[in-house]
Amino acid sequence: MTPAAFAARVAGAAIQSFTGETMGTDWSLHAVSAPAGTAAGVQAALDLVVAQMSQWEPDSDLSRFNHAPAGEWHRAPPEFFHVVAAAIDLAKVSGGAFDVAIGEWTERWGFGSAGPVDNLPGVLASPARGEIEIDAATSSIRRSNGAMLDLSGIAKGYGADLAAEWLLSQGVRHFLIEVGGELRGEGIRPDGQPWWVDVEMPPTSSIPSWRIALHDLSVATSGNYRRGLILDDRHYSHSFDPRTGRPIVNGVSSVTVLHRNCMMADGWATALTVLGPEAAIAIADAQGLAASMVVGDREFTSRAWREMLG
Repeated sequence: MTPAAFAARVAGAAIQSFTGETMGTDWSLHAVSAPAGTAAGVQAALDLVVAQMSQWEPDSDLSRFNHAPAGEWHRAPPEFFHVVAAAIDLAKVSGGAFDVAIGEWTERWGFGSAGPVDNLPGVLASPARGEIEIDAATSSIRRSNGAMLDLSGIAKGYGADLAAEWLLSQGVRHFLIEVGGELRGEGIRPDGQPWWVDVEMPPTSSIPSWRIALHDLSVATSGNYRRGLILDDRHYSHSFDPRTGRPIVNGVSSVTVLHRNCMMADGWATALTVLGPEAAIAIADAQGLAASMVVGDREFTSRAWREMLG
């Protein structure tokens, strides 16, 4: 179908807006011709993610898994298993820059369910820690000693995907959904335009913001200026380097990634933040990722990102 014919099908339709709360943040939806019950359906999809994958909810599947004895296999709900499997694949492809087994470290540094800490955690003798394993045949997962599951680097993006897939199943073809800053756009606006969004730049950067057309596309940004920890008059990033067990110190302010799936955009933005500019752009080029990284007042872009500009 041509863009003109596509636009004609929704021309004159109204854009309806919905909002809600989830995962300690807000969600919003702008949709064309949304049926009754749309807000409740989106909220239910996001509530499912919280119920399965939140480390702050003591009764979530993730929390119960983390507090069960190590070494035991646990059958996981399909959504939970899907995200864990995707995260483990991402860890392999990123060379360990993304790792879901760092829950113990995020807790020690005050970014987990226990809340902020008043003192620097003790230095770990070794960055080595346990692993999360999966069994695809039985949709089961298990952890070894020293491993605690943390899906905070990928769950919001998956929440946007799960809500988007529910909307598509209800016949809603044209919408923009946002969950805590991660966005997925499907179809077009009634005026034939795509869903335009502006990428937030770090407040200390003078680099102009990008405006991106989300037509069947997702975008996620990992910004180290948003969250962090101040101890002994020093700011520590909330982004962890799994290879050291400590917050990153590579000077990266933000990373933005475009991907068809919001979960993968979210996860890759987290991984590239850890890698730093040279390694991040190299792996983004190797993976065909459209990515932009801000380090101070310098911007680094991948080949796929530059090709989209043309």
